[in-house]
Amino acid sequence: MSLSRHRAPRAALLAALALSAGNAGAGEARKIIVDDDGFSTAQWMVVMAPEAEVLGATTVSGNVWAKAATADALRRLEIAGRTDIPVYEGATYPLLNTEARTTLWEQLYGRLIWKGAWHTEWVEPTEQSLPTYHGPDEVPDHPWGNPTTEAADVIAANFMIQAVREHPGEVSILATGPLTNLALAQRLDPEFASLAKELIYMGGSLNPQQELDSVAAEQFAREFVNSPRREFNIRFDPEAAAIALRAPWKRIVMIPVDPSTATELTPELIARISDADTLLAEKLAEAEPGFPLWDIIAAGVWLKPDLITESEELFVDINTMFGPSYGDMLSWSPGYEPGLGEQRQVAVLEVDVAALETLMADLLTRPTPGAE
Repeated sequence: MSLSRHRAPRAALLAALALSAGNAGAGEARKIIVDDDGFSTAQWMVVMAPEAEVLGATTVSGNVWAKAATADALRRLEIAGRTDIPVYEGATYPLLNTEARTTLWEQLYGRLIWKGAWHTEWVEPTEQSLPTYHGPDEVPDHPWGNPTTEAADVIAANFMIQAVREHPGEVSILATGPLTNLALAQRLDPEFASLAKELIYMGGSLNPQQELDSVAAEQFAREFVNSPRREFNIRFDPEAAAIALRAPWKRIVMIPVDPSTATELTPELIARISDADTLLAEKLAEAEPGFPLWDIIAAGVWLKPDLITESEELFVDINTMFGPSYGDMLSWSPGYEPGLGEQRQVAVLEVDVAALETLMADLLTRPTPGAE
């Protein structure tokens, strides 16, 4: 037996999501904090968008350790000519999960495809380069030169709390890494989520299917063929995700893996962007192709909600029991949820890929003011 999906009509959905663009007048900037385990194309898009007032960039461990992510954010903001945007270093470790627990889990239940800062080898042949494994306090030299600026002397979670209290109901949080900083902020200040305007996050997985016929697409599809509900950002810190996603946000928009399978950072897309005569475009020319546009979709949806072509409303939670489904996403259509604190979310299932790529190109080819 199968249950049909309950989808809001597209016009009604876009009307609701338009609220995420705020009720500001024409030309008035929208306040946002970008929270990630690094700083890359998605964050650059937001930084280069004239309608975005980026209050700060916060970092967290995930794909890399927080200290390395902080150095990367500082350097990339220098390249974008936006050293006016402060960087706040966040959580180094997940709330409970550890590398040792992950190793034990793999011994019991099978190998994970990607482990982020804990990753040491590919299980199968993979086109993507293997990152250098190192400890949490080591910060490798940045390939584009080490940053000359420094992070703010404030913990990321504390900055987030301060920002939403100074601007109640105005601050969007765009989270594209593990949700540790958000969980810490919510536990420190139970009003944190309710004071924010909205949460847009890239994380989780529902039922993604391979859409593109490329070697990279086939290899990335391996992650969800046998484990369709597992995704790295959530799996790295499941307890934090459960806390953050149960918090009383006014609005939550989820970008799961699902819409990313129709996207790919192709050499053609890189060339389209890097043709511009800017330092940012020059650096983007060095991007490694083949990756789905995971975080870029999240940034695009915040900037232009009408990029969404299919979505559904779901109640969502995370499995935090240390068993074979540890870190997997749980979801229910409205009315089926157990009612234990799960929050209603808009799950983005498909986006207008051509329009997303055009938005990328438009933003990333803008002149970079005072880049270093």
